[in-house]
Amino acid sequence: MLDTVAATVGLPEHLHAQIGAVRAEAGAVLAAHVLAEEIDDDGYLRTPLGEIAERHGIRARDLARGLEILQSCDPPGIGARSLRECLALQLRERDRLDPAMQALLDNLALAARGRTAELMALCGVDAADVAEMLAELRALDPKPGLRFAEAPVQVVAPDVYVTRAPGGGWTVELNTATLPRVLVNNRYAATLGGADGAARQFVSEMRAAASWLARSLEQRARTILRVASEVVRRQESFFDAGPRDLKPLTQRAVAEQLGLHESTISRVTAGKFLQCERGTFELRYLFSASIQAAGGGEAFSAVAVQDRIRRMIADEARGRVLSDDKIMALLAAEGIDIARRTVAKYREGMGIPSSMERRRHQSSLSGI
Repeated sequence: MLDTVAATVGLPEHLHAQIGAVRAEAGAVLAAHVLAEEIDDDGYLRTPLGEIAERHGIRARDLARGLEILQSCDPPGIGARSLRECLALQLRERDRLDPAMQALLDNLALAARGRTAELMALCGVDAADVAEMLAELRALDPKPGLRFAEAPVQVVAPDVYVTRAPGGGWTVELNTATLPRVLVNNRYAATLGGADGAARQFVSEMRAAASWLARSLEQRARTILRVASEVVRRQESFFDAGPRDLKPLTQRAVAEQLGLHESTISRVTAGKFLQCERGTFELRYLFSASIQAAGGGEAFSAVAVQDRIRRMIADEARGRVLSDDKIMALLAAEGIDIARRTVAKYREGMGIPSSMERRRHQSSLSGI
């Protein structure tokens, strides 16, 4: 039933809708529709045009014009036959495909090897311009079709409920609806039990197996509850204040506290979800690596540091964009010892653009 709530528009449908609105010769429009069906999930057209023309009986002139129509569609870069063409289409759409940028695209191998001096000579620009051009390329989408290839949203049923206790603290309960159950058909077993000796033996073995499985599932449920309770106990500040107060916690620490093997903690937390006042979280979210504190103070969790970086960037004043170096310095002032590359890794992992991209975005908003 949930599948009928909202239909997901795939890449081919998205392209067909745009092509259908184009005013052009019928043969070219038909060719564009054919090409749209040949697009890979990442947005590239990897089938040779000659093969498509022969297979569908399309004239070369119509196919060439159809490709132009396809490559004019959203998202920019669609229908490219190489990375260079994909980036060029996006730059052309931004009116940024000047001779210097084209020379850079023609020599991407040199850029990948960091041959800045050679790029300066080929593009006719200085080192600062090369750096800015490379940053602009990194801001482009090398696989523009993937934004339409998202998996459908899955409804998550929490395995553990965490509620605030009346007298303070937190109560941890299992969601019994998600626990597997073993059912034995006693009537069928009794019927077979009255048969010959082989049937009685079979029923006895199956009853024993069912009892063993039921005990195993019960033991597993108790283990999940023990692990969840220990995690909640150690992360009480998270339930009170949110991600910024998440403490460093490893599966090994919980395993040692409960007298279990670390692999057991890994198994019982895999794919398990916890529901609390702040929403539903994967149980493994509450495990976080440790970030060393400056001056030997109490360590910070990686999740808390990521949340702090996100809030810093969200609070940026117009015209005062924070670079990764500046964020590193601000974190250091708060006692968080973290390298610049780690700041960049966390920022990129949260999908936050670089300071240069954010500055450009602010400038574009100022011009509106």
